[in-house]
Amino acid sequence: MSSGSRGREGRISMEALTIPPEHGKSWYLALMAPNVKGPQYAWLDPSRLYCNQQAFMDCVEDLLQPFQNDTIDIIAGIDAMGFILGAAIANRLGKGFMTIRKEGHSCVETKGKAYSDYTGRQKLLEMRTDVVKTGLRILLVDQWIETGGTMEAAIALIEGQGGTIAGIAAICIEETKGGKRIKAKYKCSTCVPEHLQPQFNNKYLETFKAFETKNTVLKNKSE
Repeated sequence: MSSGSRGREGRISMEALTIPPEHGKSWYLALMAPNVKGPQYAWLDPSRLYCNQQAFMDCVEDLLQPFQNDTIDIIAGIDAMGFILGAAIANRLGKGFMTIRKEGHSCVETKGKAYSDYTGRQKLLEMRTDVVKTGLRILLVDQWIETGGTMEAAIALIEGQGGTIAGIAAICIEETKGGKRIKAKYKCSTCVPEHLQPQFNNKYLETFKAFETKNTVLKNKSE
């Protein structure tokens, strides 16, 4: 990557609503902001790219590209950020959308599956029992797959009711043990180009430097 490209990526990352005149595949990844609140939070904020209309549209199109010729009956999204991408994908495909909820949020009959999330906390995922039938082909969507625990719980719920995983879509699937298991068994789609995958695995993006520069400037001004 040239210094000019790095400069453009830096400007993209700081201008949340700007659409650069020249932008290639996955350009919107530079919009994502780093964690500034500590280890109890995810290491970056993917939802910043949703604020940019073109970025959001391009993200959805990139995630759908591998499934263009596949049969998909319904989209399922995982609570909570998977609801955003999943609903957008369902709307783009003209399909229905089903929520897979965290424990205690559904007032209908559900099946549950225990799992550990990326922080190691024990949780329960729930899915309603009146939609998924044998042979129903489901595109399962979440915002991010880190350890894979949440996604594997959702897969178990769907397959436990006879559903078929038509595919899995997430902005990023990190190359953890869980992430690798999921990619080995299911057709997956992500937005991360191969050359950027090591940065995501290491939980630091080069584009974060633009945010660090801005934070330093703001700090100096306040002193």
